[in-house]
Amino acid sequence: MNTDYWTVLEDSERDLWRYVPRQTIGPLDFGMSREDAVTAMAEHGFTAEQHNMGSWHSTGRTQWRVEFLKPRPALSRPAVKCYFVEGAGLTCVLVDGLLGPQVTHERVRLIGRVPSELFEDMEAYAIQHDTGLRSSPGGDLSVDAFEIELGAQRAGDTVVTWALFFNTGEIAGTSWDIAPEEIWHHW
Repeated sequence: MNTDYWTVLEDSERDLWRYVPRQTIGPLDFGMSREDAVTAMAEHGFTAEQHNMGSWHSTGRTQWRVEFLKPRPALSRPAVKCYFVEGAGLTCVLVDGLLGPQVTHERVRLIGRVPSELFEDMEAYAIQHDTGLRSSPGGDLSVDAFEIELGAQRAGDTVVTWALFFNTGEIAGTSWDIAPEEIWHHW
């Protein structure tokens, strides 16, 4: 059985990105154009595949998915998927738990973690900073101020965290309103 598909990069093998809620994640700014995102990611060694996803929520605005990969033998899944809505620019960034960059916010590592360990770190952060915790519609724990949605994906006999970073802007109310349905099925 080929288990290469479940390979999880160590933090030392990942790009290191900082996240500022609803503003920036790594080299990407929410609201930026697809072209600017492709250029910014190319400067960090990523190649891009662009996909027209059709109309966003029957608004007539076109939605695009841009998948970013790092050239590696036998590892061909996207490390990052960015979603753009015509007129709003970059709205969502999905960072893969197996191959994506390590994203930190407030010194908490968010990507490729065993979920229970990440949730412990988030709970400790919330207690230390007297901020609230919330549970997503999918049942995942998050700190209110982090403005992310978390999920888990299989990594052999364990699971690791992936994360959705988003900015709903003026066109949506919640992450579930702005994110395409395919995000909630990320594996």
